[in-house]
Amino acid sequence: MDPYKFRPSSAFNSPFFTTNSGAPVWNNNASLTVGSRGPILLEDYHLVEKLAQFDRERIPERVVHARGASAKGFFEVTHDVSHLTCADFLRAPGVQTPLIVRFSTVIHERGSPETIRDPRGFAVKFYTREGNFDMVGNNMPVFFVRDGMKFPDMVHALKPNPKSHIQENWRIMDFFSHHPESLHMFTFLLDDVGIPLNYRHMEGFGVHTFTLINKAGKATYVKFHWKPTCGVKCLIGDEAVIVGGTNHSHATKDLYDSIAAGNYPEWKLYIQTMDPADENKFDFDPLDVTKTWPEDLFPLQPVGRMVLNKNVDNFFAENEMLAFCPAIVVPGIYYTDDKLLQTRIFSYADTQRHRLGPNYLLLPVNAPKCAHHNNHHDGFMNFMHRDEEVNYFPSRFDPVRHSERVPIPGNVLNGRREKVMIQKENNFKQAGERYRSFAPDRQERLVGQFADALSDPRVTHEVRNIWLSYLSQADKSLGQKVAMRLNVKSSM
Repeated sequence: MDPYKFRPSSAFNSPFFTTNSGAPVWNNNASLTVGSRGPILLEDYHLVEKLAQFDRERIPERVVHARGASAKGFFEVTHDVSHLTCADFLRAPGVQTPLIVRFSTVIHERGSPETIRDPRGFAVKFYTREGNFDMVGNNMPVFFVRDGMKFPDMVHALKPNPKSHIQENWRIMDFFSHHPESLHMFTFLLDDVGIPLNYRHMEGFGVHTFTLINKAGKATYVKFHWKPTCGVKCLIGDEAVIVGGTNHSHATKDLYDSIAAGNYPEWKLYIQTMDPADENKFDFDPLDVTKTWPEDLFPLQPVGRMVLNKNVDNFFAENEMLAFCPAIVVPGIYYTDDKLLQTRIFSYADTQRHRLGPNYLLLPVNAPKCAHHNNHHDGFMNFMHRDEEVNYFPSRFDPVRHSERVPIPGNVLNGRREKVMIQKENNFKQAGERYRSFAPDRQERLVGQFADALSDPRVTHEVRNIWLSYLSQADKSLGQKVAMRLNVKSSM
């Protein structure tokens, strides 16, 4: 074999996927987990390489969530949840914790219009007495895919065409036609809530299932919900075109001006809780990020309120250099085996180390506001003043010690190495239920959005039929209405 023949070029692509080193990839859809539901194994080299490569695709702008705005304020506990968690900042009603929030769009560039149909990021950094807690979520309660292995591909499909740099529906519909679990998310994205009026009138969701742990070590599954006190409002029809044409930074301006005028935005924090012992009692997997928990079975429980009462002092220092990671939790809050969450635990911090440097957590906006200590010395842009002579542990010359034991879930992990989908996919039920809950005019707008996306001339007959099948499995009339609308469009 000529070692110089197959130089790096798309002209020499192999007929199958490989790693960067050329090793064949036999499953590019699922992460390597302990059993079918996880957790994910760090030894999945392909997953780590794929995420690490993806995290470094843009510099210095964020790969996703590049367009955003921040504000500062506080969180106040209003209801006692100490029986559920030993988290210090939730210890009692009346306790207040300073915080900073970043709202954002997901897909487009830093200067893109804030009226684009796109999920919105809703990220909150709590500066607690036991370190920072990053609650990193979106304005929609579900997500497109349930395994982080697919995240880079998903973003590539949603991003502009690499040849023309134009976002195109045929690429989006082609990719997600391979992922029927995405239909539920599309009933949000293509619905009226797809373009919020601004950041103040927008809900927030933790999206993932996390774990609360109390002082006795009892674990409880939890989902987080932010509800704006001023209500949810959205831009419908041509309203987004008019607003975006007037000011492409309308949401940033609205947030800044409202706070400057003393009209402080406020959200109520609610939680849904579930006993992990009950997780197999439903027709969906509670850890599946493409599903919601029915509120009639898991009612919203009030926890506290968030008030944003101070604008950032400097946009670059407190928005562009503000960095979040769902791995940053405090004692009393922990992860679950949600496959997408497990990959974000690695990917977000890895992204920030690339974008801002290995010492990004020393930047004032990201640094904890409580006393902290470690031996992470030196490195690029390390500006912490140090005068210690001992930078190792343990040492008889340094009195630093381990903290008190922090409770974490004690469930036993057992299973063989697998790259498979979860057993309870149930991809269409909740999407159909959501559609049927809409008023007729709202249903028609959703039908129109699906028809517009599928009427792209480059959406193939095969892809269109796959989507009509998905829609019909969610709700027969939904599939029929979209098909009829497409027939009308094709005859025009």
